[in-house]
Amino acid sequence: MTQKEQQRLGKTLWDIANDLRGAMNADDFRDYMLSFLFLRYLSGNYEEAAKKELGSDYPKTDSNIVSEFGVSTPLQLWYEGNSDDIEEFEKQMRRKVHYVIKPQYLWSNITEMARTQDDELSVTLGKGFKYIQDESFDSAFQGLFSEINLNSEKLGKTSTDRNEKLCKVITKIAEGIADFSTDSDTLGDAYEYLIGQFAAGSGKKAGEFYTPQQISTILSEIVTLDSQDPTTGKKDKLDKVLDFACGSGSLLLNVRKRIKDSGGHINKIYGQEKNITTYNLARMNMLLHGIKDTEFEIFHGDTLLNHWDILNEMNPSKKIEFDAIVANPPFSLRWEPNDTLSEDFRFKSHGLAPKSAADFAFLLHGFHFLGKEGTMAIILPHGVLFRSGAEERIRTKLLKDNHIDTVIGLPSNLFYSTGIPVCILVLKKCKKQDDVLFINAAEHFKPGKKQNTLREGDDGEPNDIQKIVETYQFRPEHIERYARRVSMEEIEKNGYNLNISRYVSTSEDEVQIDLEDVNAKLTSINESIKINTDKHNEFLKELGLNNI
Repeated sequence: MTQKEQQRLGKTLWDIANDLRGAMNADDFRDYMLSFLFLRYLSGNYEEAAKKELGSDYPKTDSNIVSEFGVSTPLQLWYEGNSDDIEEFEKQMRRKVHYVIKPQYLWSNITEMARTQDDELSVTLGKGFKYIQDESFDSAFQGLFSEINLNSEKLGKTSTDRNEKLCKVITKIAEGIADFSTDSDTLGDAYEYLIGQFAAGSGKKAGEFYTPQQISTILSEIVTLDSQDPTTGKKDKLDKVLDFACGSGSLLLNVRKRIKDSGGHINKIYGQEKNITTYNLARMNMLLHGIKDTEFEIFHGDTLLNHWDILNEMNPSKKIEFDAIVANPPFSLRWEPNDTLSEDFRFKSHGLAPKSAADFAFLLHGFHFLGKEGTMAIILPHGVLFRSGAEERIRTKLLKDNHIDTVIGLPSNLFYSTGIPVCILVLKKCKKQDDVLFINAAEHFKPGKKQNTLREGDDGEPNDIQKIVETYQFRPEHIERYARRVSMEEIEKNGYNLNISRYVSTSEDEVQIDLEDVNAKLTSINESIKINTDKHNEFLKELGLNNI
């Protein structure tokens, strides 16, 4: 499917969402819409695998069939006639596709129930969600639909109203995607599109689950380049990639896309998310993009308190390290540092971030797990570059240890959740250069009514994303009003303040005025005026008009 068709599918689904959600909050409706799309993907994938597994025994039609048991989907019909073989069939399906869905819970049956306005739709759907999260997958997928309340009054005041609403939504989705390919890439991209659209309408809440794709692309391009010599291009392989504030997983998927498009691969993706609803979205997002459950691990827990067991290994030889780390953590989150955390292995050598802003706590958490040949790119508010106190001490140590590689300033109003300008910090443990690259991209964007965007080279316009990435990759000494490599000596003289405008100003130089030259020109002009005035007066005198 072409990119244009993918966008058309995304828009089709978004129009359905806008048309059907009514007075329901966009965030609430998002979870229903995306869960149904996920069920469609799981079902389609499962039925295709079932056809291959059963071969000639699989019913020869994709249409629903009227049997003695009523209306049945093809797989239901097979189940009805082969009860003795079901256990072995499901065992094989678990081995091949890693999950099982009973025929009555498949999308094909759910949509038929919706089309016929079956009174039992909501009950069957609820049982289906429960089966999938409790019995279909292994324990890693428990609670996948835990936040989907099919009995919520937001769907309708009575059970009948709620059932009718679900019938309508499911029928419209089925009709909307009927003309499109429904492979993992297509549905995954549609899922991503919808997440972005819902984020655009969620205001500050969007920061909890979504990083705009343009910003994701910058971070992803940076961390997939060779860490020691980015000019050589992308790495062939990333063993482990981490996003410790992963939201819906979009940023991790962008990293995977960049490395995959260049012919490389990632062994395993790791993400952590505190919000339960967003955590579930992330797991669905991974599967929708065709990533097997063995190829990723998303953990539900508090990053700052480090609830994840795999990140709590005290033996240095067994410590998990990552080849690439990306993150867009909550900006200036208030937290509660205490004496126990001050001795935490993540913070002990640098100190604790102040309770008013956990920005450096997030940074230090990720940096602790960065491999020696890895790259970390994190989005943070500009305050981390210049705030004093504890943050100044942390920033100074990171600079003295030569761990801060690049500081990138972005334009304001790029995010759905905030209008403030933000920066990207690129960190490395074994850094080749002994300077810091500053990129001031604050003035390079396309203004928008509600939100600014980075230009992508369309219709002959500049490509702001490409310019940022290439400047990082090739690390020039100086680009006027855009980028500069700054020595540690200069940074030290500035008190380890990393305020970007100190090193790369975007303001135009004032025109230098030569006062002596100006004075000479004024003198010449005055002399010319006097000469011409005298001539004028002589003409008047000759004409007898000197008294005028």
